[in-house]
Amino acid sequence: MQEKDFIGYEYKTVSVKAKDRTKATDMYEAFGWEITNAAPAPFGGAALSMKRDRHIRHKQELNKLQRRAEDAFASVNELERAKTLGARIFACIFGCFAALVLGGGMSLTMCIQDSIPAMAGGIVLGIIGIALCIVNYFLYQKIAARKSAALLSLIDEAEEEFANILEQGNELLHTELI
Repeated sequence: MQEKDFIGYEYKTVSVKAKDRTKATDMYEAFGWEITNAAPAPFGGAALSMKRDRHIRHKQELNKLQRRAEDAFASVNELERAKTLGARIFACIFGCFAALVLGGGMSLTMCIQDSIPAMAGGIVLGIIGIALCIVNYFLYQKIAARKSAALLSLIDEAEEEFANILEQGNELLHTELI
């Protein structure tokens, strides 16, 4: 009778955004995890199910590097989100103001009937509101581009740190002795 070697595994499930699925897969594979399933998660994400040999060499060091990599991964994502956060907030506030101006023009035109000056003023106010809505898009683009340029070097540094940590984990995974 042939003996079968038993391998004990540890399991982990992580939820990531769909756009980060490939990067997360690379990250966890660099620390010895094997992706067993990648199922769609609610709200457009993905749930990565993984397993890893419980008796993997250098497990403690790999876990420390994995935590550092997860922190660097989160840092990169936070910096990417920060590129447009201020622009989105400004665009929402300015868009609300523009919509109020447009609505004021409509109200002036519709509520005061039989008045030519009120109708003309409402039309002018409505056109100004529409123009502000259009200008809002260009302001958003300009603010987002300025913030992106300011954060580009920080994002590059964070991604370089992330890549270095993954390389260290992969090297440690394939090292025989320390």
